[in-house]
Amino acid sequence: MTTARPLADLFPRLDEIPAAYQPDAPVEQRDYLVDGELMHWDGPLAEVRSPVFLREADGSERQVVLGSTPLLDADAALRALDAAVAAYDYGRGAWPTMRVAERIAHVEAFLARMREQREAVVKLLMWEIGKNLKDSEKEFDRTCDYIVDTIHALKELDRSSSRFELEQGTLGQIRRVPMGVALCMGPYNYPLNETFTTLIPALIMGNTVVFKPAKFGVLLIRPLLEAFRDSFPAGVINVIYGRGRETVSALMASGKIDVFAFIGTHKGAADLKKLHPRPHRLRAALGLDAKNPGIVLPQVDLDNAVEEAVTGALSFNGQRCTALKILFVHEAVLDGFLERFAARVNALKAGMPWEPGVALTPLPEPGKTDYLHAVLEDAVAKGARVINAGGGESHQTFFQPAVLSPVDSTMRVYHEEQFGPLVPVVPYRDLQEVIDYVTASDYGQQLSIFGNDPAQVGRLVDAFVNQVGRININAQCQRGPDSYPFNGRKNSAEGTLSVHDALRVFSIRTLVATRFNEANKELVDRIIRDRQSSFLTTDYIF
Repeated sequence: MTTARPLADLFPRLDEIPAAYQPDAPVEQRDYLVDGELMHWDGPLAEVRSPVFLREADGSERQVVLGSTPLLDADAALRALDAAVAAYDYGRGAWPTMRVAERIAHVEAFLARMREQREAVVKLLMWEIGKNLKDSEKEFDRTCDYIVDTIHALKELDRSSSRFELEQGTLGQIRRVPMGVALCMGPYNYPLNETFTTLIPALIMGNTVVFKPAKFGVLLIRPLLEAFRDSFPAGVINVIYGRGRETVSALMASGKIDVFAFIGTHKGAADLKKLHPRPHRLRAALGLDAKNPGIVLPQVDLDNAVEEAVTGALSFNGQRCTALKILFVHEAVLDGFLERFAARVNALKAGMPWEPGVALTPLPEPGKTDYLHAVLEDAVAKGARVINAGGGESHQTFFQPAVLSPVDSTMRVYHEEQFGPLVPVVPYRDLQEVIDYVTASDYGQQLSIFGNDPAQVGRLVDAFVNQVGRININAQCQRGPDSYPFNGRKNSAEGTLSVHDALRVFSIRTLVATRFNEANKELVDRIIRDRQSSFLTTDYIF
C-alpha cells in the first residue's frame, strides 16, 4: 500500500482531525433561489453523505452525514424557469439590455462576495467529494481566476465592437447579444470550476440562467446563494436542486430553454435534448465522456512518460474527463514502463483530504468500488494481471489503484470510461493498432503521445488531429490553460469552451445597419450622443 497504514486504518477518529477541518454539524438546507428570493422548501430532502467515514470508540465506522438539500419537484423547477423567462423578457429585460460595463460590475460584485466564502467552499470540496486540500484550494482559486479572465476577454470583445464599419455603402455595428434562457449543469468532480466555466459566461453575456448543481458537491453552492441573490437582478440567476429526471426533464420539455450547458455523459445529454420540442432552437455546450489514450512509443524518455502518465491517470483518483483512461505501450519498452509505473503508483500516499501530501482519497460515488471491482475482475478473468502490489484492494470508499496488463479488446476496461483508479495498459507492436483504436473510438476528447522520434510523433499528430480536440506531446491530458480551446469530437463534446470561446457559445452576433447618407449618419450620431441605445454605442471599456 502507499502508506504504512492498511486501508482499514485510513479513516480517522473525530479527535484525530485538525480543528480547522472537522466536519460542521449537518446542515438541513431548504433554501433555493428563485426570482431574487431565497425560497423555502417544505418537501422531501436528499441526504448528503461524505465519502469519509469516522472510526468510533468500539472500532466501527460511521459514514459522515453532511446535511441535506431540497428534492424539488417539477413545479418548483418550472417556477424557477418562469422567473428566468420573465427576466429575459424576449431580450427586453433589464439584464439582456444592460450595458456591458454594468453587467461586468455585477459579476465583479459576485466575485468579491464569492472570495469571502473560500474557506467554507474549500472545506466542503474536501468533505463532499474527497478532493484533497491542495486541489480543493486550486479549484476555488482557479475558478476565481477564470472569472477574472472572462471579464478581461469580454472587455476585449466589446472594444473590438465599439466601432462602426462601412462596407459597400452600408454603415453597421456588429455586437454579440445573448441567446436567451440558459440551463447550466455541472459535474461532480469539478462542481465549482467546471460549472462556472459555463455559468459565468452565460450570465456575463446577458442570458438569464437556471442553474442546477452537480449530484455530488451540492452543499458547497449553499454559501454562494446569498452572493448570487445580492449580486444580480431578480430572475437573472435561479438555483434549483433535486433529481434531474423530475426537474431538468420538465425544464427541457417546456421548450423554453435556449442554451443547454451540460457536463456529464453523452447518453444523459442526448436523452435531455430529445425532450426539447424545438431542437433547432436549442444551442448546446456539452462536455461529455472521454476515453483518452496515452501512447508510449519505443523511442521515449521513459521517466517523463511514467511521471506524466501516473499524474494524468490518477489525479483526483482518475475522476477527471481529461484523465488518461487507457495506455498503449510499445512492447519494446513495456517491461520497463510497467515496473516504473507500478512503483510510482504504489508510492502515492492515501489518506484523508486534509492530510499533507495525500494523493489518493475516498471516492464519492455510491457503489463505485463495486463497479471498479467488477471491471477489474472481468479483465483478470480474460487474461490481464494486476501489476502493482495491492492493486484493487478496497475498504468502504477507498480503492487502491490497480494497473492492469495485458489489456485487450475483449475486456470492459478497454472500452468503458472507468472514471476511477483503474489503469489499463495495452501492449502493442504495430503503431497501426493504436491508430485504428483512436479512429474507431466513440470518443475524441484528447490523447497524449510520449516519444522523441520526430517521424513517429509527426505521423501520429497527422493521424489524430482530426480525431480528437487536443493532442498533448510528452504531457498528460489536461484542460488548461483556460485560454486554449476545450472541446472534443464524436461523443465527447459539443461546442467549444475556453475563456474566449465560451463568450461566443452563449451569444450571437447581431448587426444594426443603415444606408450611409447624411440623414442616417445624423440619426445614428444622435442616438449615440444622447445614449438612446445600449446596443448602439462607441463606449470603450478600459
